[in-house]
Amino acid sequence: MKILVIGSGGREHALVWKIKQSPRVSRIFCAPGNGGIAEIAECVDIKADDILGLADFAQAQGIDLTVVGPEVPLVAGIVDLFEEEGLKIFGPSQAAARLEGSKVFAKNFMKRWEIPTARYAAFSDEKAALAHLAGHTYPLVVKAAGLAAGKGVIICRNQVEAEDAVRRIMSGNMFKDAGKSLVIEDFLEGEEASILAISDGKDFLLLESSQDHKRIFDNDEGPNTGGMGAYSPAPVVTDALSRQIADTVIRPLIEGMADEGAPFKGVLYVGIMVTQDGPRVLEFNTRFGDPETQAVLPRLKSDLVDVMLASVDGRVAGMVLEWDPRACVCVVMAAGGYPGDYAVGAPISGLDKVSAGAVVFHAGTRKDTTALVTSGGRVLGVTAMGEDVAKAIVHVYAEIKKITYEGMHFRRDIGRKAIGRH
Repeated sequence: MKILVIGSGGREHALVWKIKQSPRVSRIFCAPGNGGIAEIAECVDIKADDILGLADFAQAQGIDLTVVGPEVPLVAGIVDLFEEEGLKIFGPSQAAARLEGSKVFAKNFMKRWEIPTARYAAFSDEKAALAHLAGHTYPLVVKAAGLAAGKGVIICRNQVEAEDAVRRIMSGNMFKDAGKSLVIEDFLEGEEASILAISDGKDFLLLESSQDHKRIFDNDEGPNTGGMGAYSPAPVVTDALSRQIADTVIRPLIEGMADEGAPFKGVLYVGIMVTQDGPRVLEFNTRFGDPETQAVLPRLKSDLVDVMLASVDGRVAGMVLEWDPRACVCVVMAAGGYPGDYAVGAPISGLDKVSAGAVVFHAGTRKDTTALVTSGGRVLGVTAMGEDVAKAIVHVYAEIKKITYEGMHFRRDIGRKAIGRH
């Protein structure tokens, strides 16, 4: 089979790495890819949001399956376009991708189908949003309704902070078009977890749990990022809690989307807050999480291509996934200044010293004429396994010590919550 993976980050590197292990696969393309992906696949100079160009390429190359990494092309309708042209593609339709593309749609959908989430109010008028804040209890959460690369969530401790957040998002264009409307919702206390499920529109498979670390600094301090690290499994997600999430969140979503004429196919990411009152949905993504993918896929023993094809062809029912019982930890190495302004072009050294038992997934790298250099805010995802999370943490940070580039930054507490639970 010829496979096309769309995207250029650490998630896409992990997908290419896993897909390459399938005996079904003879050739892998990645558009546009990055410096690390280029070592194991053929990178194609087509942007991830150029859905017409990607469709033309898939037709010309006879691509057997396309796998969409990022959210932007999904929300733009790439799956609908490919299917109209008779091309197999793994991912949700444009209508189903509204679960990620519009937080207002997602919250209203959860209300219709009684999926547990925080109380909320949605606004497209700034004055109305500001007026709502006067009667609210604090802290609360203000979210840009559209796509904001994982950074559109602001936790506000008081009314002054909340008013500032509303103004920055709406009239201040902090998140551009993503902030034309917003959601104000109750702040939920608890511990977060990430749940991935692969569906064919009727049935679904739960993947192993993970936990992301959104804030830039240790102890969950500083601004939100696209994700600074993840580990799998997450001890907070017990077997009983996993069944509860499947019954109260995943199954109602799959049934509800089908009932509303937008069957969900592909991978669903559910951000969960585990509260004293049970699991509550924080957000939906309609693609693999980043960096959760880098912590979950190394544990998957089953052929990922088989699972994706089952999703596309409606054959998920009865499938059973096989998992490595060991834990996996991924630590993101970022550029200095991220998630704010940061420099690019710094040479990266030490990757050749990383042991064979670890994997380094590239996120923001490119190859220039002489070296591999940084090209993004999140640069690398260093990933390692261990008998338990504690041993995986020791392993991954030992590998990180071997890698250097100017201005590098990484959190030193990835996985610590899991050790606390043990």
